[in-house]
Amino acid sequence: MNVPHSEAAFLPLALALLGAAVISVPIARLLGFSAIVAYLVAGAVIGPFGLGIFSTAESVLPVAELGIVMLMFLIGLELEVGRLVAMRRDILGLGAAQLLVTSAAIFGLVYLTGVNWRGAVVVGLALALSATAIALQILEERGQIQQTYAQRAIAILLFQDIAIVPLLALLPLLAPGGETHSATWAEALMPVAWVAGAIAVIVIAGRYLLNPFFRKLADAGSREVMTAAALLVVLGAALLMQSAGMSMALGAFLAGLLLAESNFRHELEADIEPFRGLLLALFFMSVGMGLDLSVVRDNVLMIVAAALIVTVLKAAIIYVLFGPTCGQRADAIRAGSVLTAAGEFAFVLLPLGASLAMLSAKDASLFSAIAAITMLLGPLTATLTEKLLRRVPKSEQETDDFSGASGSVLIIGFGRFGQIVSQCLLTQGVDVTAIDHDPEMIESAGRFGFKVYYGDGTRLDVLRAAGAERVQLIAVCVEDRVAATRIVDLVNEQFPDTKLYVRSYDRAHTLELIKKGVNFELRETFESALSFGRSALEGLGVGQERAQAVEDDVRRRDLERLALQQAGGLLAGIDILLKKPRPEPLVVPERRAKGINPEAETIIRESESKEAGAR
Repeated sequence: MNVPHSEAAFLPLALALLGAAVISVPIARLLGFSAIVAYLVAGAVIGPFGLGIFSTAESVLPVAELGIVMLMFLIGLELEVGRLVAMRRDILGLGAAQLLVTSAAIFGLVYLTGVNWRGAVVVGLALALSATAIALQILEERGQIQQTYAQRAIAILLFQDIAIVPLLALLPLLAPGGETHSATWAEALMPVAWVAGAIAVIVIAGRYLLNPFFRKLADAGSREVMTAAALLVVLGAALLMQSAGMSMALGAFLAGLLLAESNFRHELEADIEPFRGLLLALFFMSVGMGLDLSVVRDNVLMIVAAALIVTVLKAAIIYVLFGPTCGQRADAIRAGSVLTAAGEFAFVLLPLGASLAMLSAKDASLFSAIAAITMLLGPLTATLTEKLLRRVPKSEQETDDFSGASGSVLIIGFGRFGQIVSQCLLTQGVDVTAIDHDPEMIESAGRFGFKVYYGDGTRLDVLRAAGAERVQLIAVCVEDRVAATRIVDLVNEQFPDTKLYVRSYDRAHTLELIKKGVNFELRETFESALSFGRSALEGLGVGQERAQAVEDDVRRRDLERLALQQAGGLLAGIDILLKKPRPEPLVVPERRAKGINPEAETIIRESESKEAGAR
C-alpha cells in the first residue's frame, strides 16, 4: 500500500507533538510547575528556533486555536444567560477599566524607550490583553472557577474577547496614511450588521433548534453521532462568528451559553472535554514554537526584565481595580496573578502592526518575545502567589466589623439553606446574626433587607467577633463538609455550652457529626427527599395516611440504621435499608452496641410510642 508523501510526513510531526507533551508534563509536575509551562517549553524546543522539527509555528496554529474554542464553549456551558446579565457591570466596568488603564500604562513605558507613538499604541493594546486559555486553565486546576473573584476575572476576559474586533478595526485607521481614508456610513455599519446577524443566528438556533436536534439524535442511541453533533455545534458557531469578523472563541462561548440550561448539557461537556485538553496543549506548544530564541538570546536581560515589569504592572492594576469591591484582599491578589500573561491575540496585533508599518519588524519580534515570556511567567506567578497566600495566617486576613451583631442565634452560611433557616427564626422574633464569606451573596441579601456580615466561619477570631460566646445556638448552614466539621470542632473546643445545629453533607458526615456530639444534625437533602417521595406516592393514587405512614417508616428505619452504624461502621444495617416496608410499624431490634447517640435513641423511642398510640 502506497502512502501519500503528505500523509507520511504528518505522522512524524504528530508523534513529535505527542511525545513532547508526554515527556514535558511529568517533568514540569515533578519540578512543581504548571502543565502550561511544560507545553510552552516543549514547543520552543521542537519549534523552528529549537530542534527545528517544525519549520514554522503557523503549521499547527490553525488547529491549535480550536483548543481555545473548545475551552470557551465549556465555560459557556457553566454559565447561564441570567448569570451573564448579572455580570454585565463586571464585563463593561472592570473589563473596560482594565484594558484602558493597562494599555495606557504600557503605552507610556514603551513610548519612553523611543518607540513611535503608533507602535507604542499597538504594544500597549497587545500586552494589556490577558491569555484566556492560561487564566482559565489555572482556575480549573485550582478548582476555583466558580468563585466570585474567578467569575470577575472571566468577565474581564470576555470583555477583551469582545473588544478584539474594534481593536483590529482601529489599527488601520492609526497607521501612517490611515487617517486620510474615508468610508461611507454604509461601509462603516456593514461589519456591525454582519456581527449582529451572526449573533442572532446563534441565539435563535440555540433557543429553538438545538434542543430538539439533540433530542432526535439521543433517540437514535448512537454515542458517536452525539459527539459529532457536539463538535458540529461548537465549530459551526465558531466559524460563523469568524466569518462575521468576530473571534471564534466568542462564537463558541455563545453556543455554550445558550446550551447551559439544556438537558444535554452534561453529555455535551463529556463529549467535548477530551478534544479540549489535547487541542489546548497543542495551542500552548504552537506559542512556544513562535518564540524566536535568537532574539531572546541577543536581548535576554532586556526581554526578561520587560516581561517582569509587565507582569507586575498588570497584577498591580487589577489588584487596585478589584480592591474597592472585592471582599478579601487575597482574592484581589489571586485575580491579578491569573491575568498577568499576555493574551493570545498579542500574536495577532503585533504582526498586524508590523504589516501596517506602525512597528519595525525587529520591534515586533522583540515584543512578541516579551509577550511569550509573560505567558511563561504567568503560570509561575499564579502558582507562587497561591503558595504565598496559603502561608499567610488567616488571622491576618481582613474580616467585617461585627459591632452591630447582637443576635441570640448565629447562622454561619447564608446560602439557600441558611436563608430558609433565618426566615423561620425571624418569623418568631428571634434575633439572628448571619455571616458568610461570599461578598456577592452578602450584597444580594442586602437588597432584600437582610444584614449579613462578611467573615470566614472557620476562623476562631471571626466566631468570637460575631458573638459565639454569648449566643444560645449556632446554626452551621455551610455547603462545604470540611468547613462545617472545622466549625464544629472550634465550637466544641471553645464554646462547649452553646447548642450546635449543623447541616450535614451526607450520611457519613452525619455519623461524624453525631460522634462529635452535636445537638442536632440534618442531611441537606434527606427531609426534602422524604417529602418528595410521599407526594410522589400520593400522585400515584396512594392514600394520604398510607403515604404518611411510609414516610414515617422510612425515617424511622433510617434512624435505626444510623444507630447501628455508630457502632458497626457505614455498612452496618444494610439489611434495614433493603427491607421492604410493611403496613404495620416495624419493631426496633435490641440495640446493645455501645456508643449509640442518646438523642437518636430518644427520637426512635418517641417515634415508636407515637405509632403505638396511633394504633
